Amino acid sequence: MSGAETIVFEDVSKFYGEVLGVNRINLTIAPGITSLVGPNGSGKTTLMNLMTGLIQPTGGRISVTGISTGEPERLFRKVGYCGQFDSFPKGLTGYEFIYSYLLVHGETKKEAEAGTWKALERVDLVGAAHRKVEGYSKGMRQRARLAQSIAHEPEVMILDEPLNGLDPMARAETIRLFRELARDGLHLIISSHILHEVDQMSDRVVLINNGYIIAEGQVSGVRDEMEEHPIQYLIVCDRPSLLAARVFAEDSVVEARLTDDRGGLFVKTRNLDSFSLLLNRVVLEENLTIESVTPVDDDLNAVYHYLIGAGGGGQA
Repeated sequence: MSGAETIVFEDVSKFYGEVLGVNRINLTIAPGITSLVGPNGSGKTTLMNLMTGLIQPTGGRISVTGISTGEPERLFRKVGYCGQFDSFPKGLTGYEFIYSYLLVHGETKKEAEAGTWKALERVDLVGAAHRKVEGYSKGMRQRARLAQSIAHEPEVMILDEPLNGLDPMARAETIRLFRELARDGLHLIISSHILHEVDQMSDRVVLINNGYIIAEGQVSGVRDEMEEHPIQYLIVCDRPSLLAARVFAEDSVVEARLTDDRGGLFVKTRNLDSFSLLLNRVVLEENLTIESVTPVDDDLNAVYHYLIGAGGGGQA
């Protein structure tokens, strides 16, 4: 596959003063969905920021579909970026947030209007287009940022924790959108803490730890590796006591307990397939409103350390 079709890292390092970001990265990423997996501080966000040209490497060379990351004007027309930080200009509606971005990007008013509605439709936000973003739920804000990243129809999408805060049904729809974009020939580079969904949506996975690539390749057996390490989620909803009663008797649920303020529920599960189906069923049957479903880092880091320990200590 030619350089014009791939993202290429050649002996890339990034240091922040004396602090290592990533070191001696050699990596070729083909079209499709590539997930970056690793514990907090492993180098995932550094790798993504290098791909977008937001930071430049200390050493080495990066090419994104034939364009150097040192050519920002050319690069930004090819790349869509959805970062992990939730920040919006004050007072804008969802429509205005995307429309203004497309105008700055160089679209005509007619093109910007058409592109805005197309992007909003793809993330199912048309009904909330003229509401102010500050009144959106966390999941809706996440979808608004995703819509902005795809509005100019990029060839490469860099998505830092794009599923964070989405309820199970919104996550399923977003994964469906990612697969659709990948079938159209796009590169999608996604970082995620949610190993079950990495397994579900990825064509390949790059495992990173302490700034080094530990392994790369197709996903296999991630759910099996999780068997001894139940994953804990925090679910914020309108009736957490009802949800606790419904999930507690399930075999897939190891533990369910209310938060101290009784506004949410901590759930530990060994089988995310079964638990996701259960959660969707409860939402429909009880008309439950889910505000967010968030992985709890301590449990997930335990899984990563387990996988990293099993994966060896050098760059693959």
